[in-house]
Amino acid sequence: MTDTSNVARLSEPLKFAYWVPNVSGGLVVSTIEQRTGWDFDYNKKLARIAEESGFEYALTQTRYAASYGADKQHEATSFSLALLAATERLKVIAAVHPGMWHPGVLAKYIITADHISNGRSAVNIVSGWLKSEFTNFGLEWLEHDERYVRTEEFINVLRGLWTEQEYSQSGKYYNITDFTLNPAPVDVPGRAHPEIFFGGNSTAAQATAGRVADWYFSNGKDLEGFKENIAGVVASAGEARRGTPGQLAAPRFGLNGFVIARDSEKEARDTLREIVQKAHKPAVQGFRDAVQEAGASTKDGKGMWADSTFEDLIQYNDGFKTQLIGTPEQIAERIVEYKKIGVNLFLTCYLHFQEEVAAFGRDILPIVRELEADLARKNGTELDLSSTPVAAEAVAV
Repeated sequence: MTDTSNVARLSEPLKFAYWVPNVSGGLVVSTIEQRTGWDFDYNKKLARIAEESGFEYALTQTRYAASYGADKQHEATSFSLALLAATERLKVIAAVHPGMWHPGVLAKYIITADHISNGRSAVNIVSGWLKSEFTNFGLEWLEHDERYVRTEEFINVLRGLWTEQEYSQSGKYYNITDFTLNPAPVDVPGRAHPEIFFGGNSTAAQATAGRVADWYFSNGKDLEGFKENIAGVVASAGEARRGTPGQLAAPRFGLNGFVIARDSEKEARDTLREIVQKAHKPAVQGFRDAVQEAGASTKDGKGMWADSTFEDLIQYNDGFKTQLIGTPEQIAERIVEYKKIGVNLFLTCYLHFQEEVAAFGRDILPIVRELEADLARKNGTELDLSSTPVAAEAVAV
């Protein structure tokens, strides 16, 4: 059994998100059947299923050029806004690249989305790994660690414009002078501004997240691997005095995982085996070649995908590594083991999104809540479900 970390928030229930499949080809680069659509009608129904199934967030992917077999892509911010308009409770996170957006323009866009959705808009800042997307657009491509310098300035501009009047910032990449955005974001109790998610596995990414992100996202990791990432972020946050009076709240942690829930562990493992056997090898290899820069270019070799095998990359955010594979009970137990080390949110993906998101809410989430309640009581506290959406008894698909 996993020891419980001092950063684990045992009274707070885990949150769940799903990857929005706004790119073609599903979430695995395989010719296996995937009953998942990338069109808006499919995604609108999926979003409604998700919010009725106990999910709090959805993350819309950002991609401009064809990669990992996804030859068609919808733009993330506009797709997110459409999903916000089609739902009532779901928070939708739009992924964006610094270098393709000016932070002031994005800040204004998200404020508008926030008002349209009554305070449910969020962003995921992606520093960028696909060099050709930038260079073929004629945009400057920065080396690995320098991308995080720009990202940190970008996030500071967002937060400053969302929270201050006549905001100014002087930096290497962005200079803002006495600027005020009106209206401000929606005033949501317990939320300082639209949430800022940020991802990356490298040492530079962990340091940046610790200083400025509300949420740190990671590609799939085993327990020991994510413990290391959490420790890096926590150390950086401590140096920045986060969580102390007058400073930013301490960051929370999200982890990617590909869910294969079946009636038996054998059936789940057989499904994984079929995914791997039917991998689209040229597409996976092309993706592997493209992402080598992300990990190999770091000084310590700890960037994203640095240690990913060919099999790992079939799920292009390393979702198999998290091992959410087996029966609902096994998956729920695995999820709570991650909570013990400090995970606050799971970002999930599936072969057949509509059916399997509904099944997650029906079959897995109730077990997770029981295990969380037991864990809290054993550690002298109670699980507070007062603000958590309750999964419906059954969701029509």
